[in-house]
Amino acid sequence: MVAGEYKSIIFVSLIFSVEKMTTKVLLIFLMCLSVNSVAAAEYADTCATEITSEQQFAKVMSVNYTGVGIVTVWGVLQWDYFSRSPHSQSEGWFGNDTDDGGADKLGHLYTSYVTSHGFSSLFSYWCFNKHDAAFYGALSSFSVWGYMELGDSFSDYGFSKEDLWMNALGSVLGYYLYENENLASKIDMRWEYGLHPTGTDFTTDYENSKYLIALKLSGFEKTSGGFSKYLELQLGYYARGFYDPAVTNERNLYFGIGINLSELFRRGGYKKTAAAFNYLQVPATYISIVKDQNK
Repeated sequence: MVAGEYKSIIFVSLIFSVEKMTTKVLLIFLMCLSVNSVAAAEYADTCATEITSEQQFAKVMSVNYTGVGIVTVWGVLQWDYFSRSPHSQSEGWFGNDTDDGGADKLGHLYTSYVTSHGFSSLFSYWCFNKHDAAFYGALSSFSVWGYMELGDSFSDYGFSKEDLWMNALGSVLGYYLYENENLASKIDMRWEYGLHPTGTDFTTDYENSKYLIALKLSGFEKTSGGFSKYLELQLGYYARGFYDPAVTNERNLYFGIGINLSELFRRGGYKKTAAAFNYLQVPATYISIVKDQNK
């Protein structure tokens, strides 16, 4: 195994050495990108030949086995996997009677999406063609997070069909945006961690998180010039008050106009920083109109 491949396997392993499926995956993934010497879009230029289907299969399986293995070990040690007979439970979607007002479901969607891109980037680094990297990246993301849901059925968490559906949706979205560069130039899915942490694990701090889709004007021909290229439209959701019985629950849908930091840094020559802002939303870089669904 060459040094670059060994390093990438370690990074993939690190992705799963975290607590319950969370957005910490994103931060580790971005660390992986910063260590690699080439951007995902440039990997093809470093490959003398495309690897064979047999080689592809071996690498995909090594990644999935690594992920499943770590999930199993960590699940047994930390989440009481296999401590009870398999069972399932309905967690609901975005209702006022759910534990997190649906923010956790968007966490599953987002994490699967980011993991899909992380795997796809790794496969591109290993000289998969763009289509195969996107497909196997999405499939691997769904496979590993789906296995985690299966493991949950043998613990107090229980299997959640809602989580599984959001894992699938995030993986599919990751596939389409990784393979379709034109679409990816127009749309980002991001996570924002706010300025007022609750003191809990930030990776499950839904009271301080927002999830959003950004429509980047730089990706459209008519708005790709002038100042408009640095603007974007945002549609997001966040829930508040679900952890404190003394606070009134909020389920907030918002529309915003913000600064496209990715485009700003890309044009400044900071490609890796620009790539990070395709996944991260910085607080206070947009103005928004908010509608509380509980009112």
